[in-house]
Amino acid sequence: MYMKMHCLGGRVLKPEILDTLPPEEARESLADLVRINKYWGGHSTLRKLVDDVIPPGEPFTLLDVGAASGDIGRCLCEWRPQAQVTSLDYLESHLKACAGPRVAGDAFALPFAPRSFDYVFSSQFLHHFTDDQVVELLAGFGRVARRQVLVIDLWRHPMPYYFISQTRWLFGWHPVSVHDGTISVEAAFRPRELVDLARRAGLAGPRARAFVPAFRIALCAGAL
Repeated sequence: MYMKMHCLGGRVLKPEILDTLPPEEARESLADLVRINKYWGGHSTLRKLVDDVIPPGEPFTLLDVGAASGDIGRCLCEWRPQAQVTSLDYLESHLKACAGPRVAGDAFALPFAPRSFDYVFSSQFLHHFTDDQVVELLAGFGRVARRQVLVIDLWRHPMPYYFISQTRWLFGWHPVSVHDGTISVEAAFRPRELVDLARRAGLAGPRARAFVPAFRIALCAGAL
């Protein structure tokens, strides 16, 4: 039987459900995102990226853009107690579980002065936007960062595309997670694509690394 292999072509953006839901309906799907990060590569990729870029024991400030439930920021503060993490999300309701400073704001118009944070970071956020919008976002990140822009996002690949739908019976994923999960992977990147977008944004020396079996991409680039 023929099965169409998704994610072998270019990026495809489609509307996702999660950001349209009221807080009480979004809670279960947000919890699924935390589970996916914890057990299927989000946290492990973060740790490898941070260990590669930031010397152990060094105090630093970091802005987490599109922080949602804040699980990435919490992990970072556990591993690096010297870190000061500020969480930003467009929806205030998503930030209720975040620890530390929280800001409801627009990622396209960051409410911070230039060079306000050592690092500006986003996780599984950029794939929601067109290439031109990603360039605009990365340029904004680069203005607010003093040192580097750090990004973790999904790798556009058939394996993560089918993972959530094929394991729903086993892990009990919320229907919104199943719907949005496949859409997110279709809209995701390949390493070279993220590097090219960072260059278009004017960031210095961008480099990207893909991680298997996490199927995540980690990008780091110098601030503007």
